Amino acid sequence: MKSPSRRRTLHTAVFAGVGALSMVFTGPGASAAPASAPTEQDLAGIISEGRQVAGSGSACTSGSGAGSGNGSGDCYGGSGSSSGSSGGYSSDPGAYGPESTAFLAAFAYGLGNPDAAAPGTNDWNCKPTAEHPRPVVLLHGTWMNAYNGYAYMGQPIKDAGYCTFTFNYGRSNIMEGGGLGSFLPGVMGTGYIEDSAKQTAAFVDRVLAATGTDEVDIIAHSQGGSMANYYTKFEGGAAKVNKLITFGATHHGTSLDGIGALGRMINNLGIDILGPIEIFVGHAGIQQTIGSDFVNNLNAGGDTVAGVDYTIVGTRYDEVTNPYELTFMKAGPGATVHNITLQDGCEQDISDHLTMMYSPRALSIALRALDPVQNPQLTCAFNPWLVGGGGSL
Repeated sequence: MKSPSRRRTLHTAVFAGVGALSMVFTGPGASAAPASAPTEQDLAGIISEGRQVAGSGSACTSGSGAGSGNGSGDCYGGSGSSSGSSGGYSSDPGAYGPESTAFLAAFAYGLGNPDAAAPGTNDWNCKPTAEHPRPVVLLHGTWMNAYNGYAYMGQPIKDAGYCTFTFNYGRSNIMEGGGLGSFLPGVMGTGYIEDSAKQTAAFVDRVLAATGTDEVDIIAHSQGGSMANYYTKFEGGAAKVNKLITFGATHHGTSLDGIGALGRMINNLGIDILGPIEIFVGHAGIQQTIGSDFVNNLNAGGDTVAGVDYTIVGTRYDEVTNPYELTFMKAGPGATVHNITLQDGCEQDISDHLTMMYSPRALSIALRALDPVQNPQLTCAFNPWLVGGGGSL
């Protein structure tokens, strides 16, 4: 158990280092200005009212392209200096890893076995039935992979009668902007989200060709949700996705444990802090912060696209996508949105951002969203933060 523990410690240490960087840059010259900047709750209110996040002064001058953007604009759209170039790739998983009900055990296994497949996924001979006519594509989140994203949910969804598929997207090394996390073999989902959306488009096309279907349903966690939303809007996915089910997705950004919101405020003072932070968390981490160019572009035309049925799940104990209400969406023309707080009707489920993918209630929500007739009832069970698995490894 020492090796997984060390890996987990490194994962924690990286984010602790990011926090330390934030404190270093909040010196006397910057201490007074944030008083006039919106808080995270203010930002959540702005988004809930459907307004753009913008400050006073000139337009943002930053960009999120490869190596571009200086983060010095006067609105909440600067993305910070981009470290590294664009690039990276996706890959199919290999041999199956073990089923797991606990996040910590699965995460550790996934770090040491980066190409493991989640149980129940990627049977390329599977053909959808009349009862379940669409294959299901499972998308992992930032710093996760195909295995530890769905080591719990993959097999039960397959057992419910669905052809399920997943892959590793956003595999980037540090020179391609993957951040320090890319030194760990099982850390993926770190490259530019736009690149990952293109990788998803290609993967979905493969799934459709293999299954002989016209549409898929998508279940996505964290970045996987906002990336899937980008795919529907900008990469041709609107005509190929019937249902989009997301858990803790960064649809409207995240404070990145508070670091992103603070960093963006400091960036707007002309001090580039998000650039150095990007070295730690990678391109995708910075792109998901509140008010980034990516987030603003993603939602500029409204939250949804016509023809897609959305089920959006958040947890009150989400320490990554926070405020957690930022995950919720507003339905536009021709779309249906079901916003669900995981704890509504089940207070003993205290899943956080990562363990919600190991929550029996979250699984039952996903199954109900896929087929409410066959799966009308929701499960309620204790599921703790950090560990998951009912508190047992």
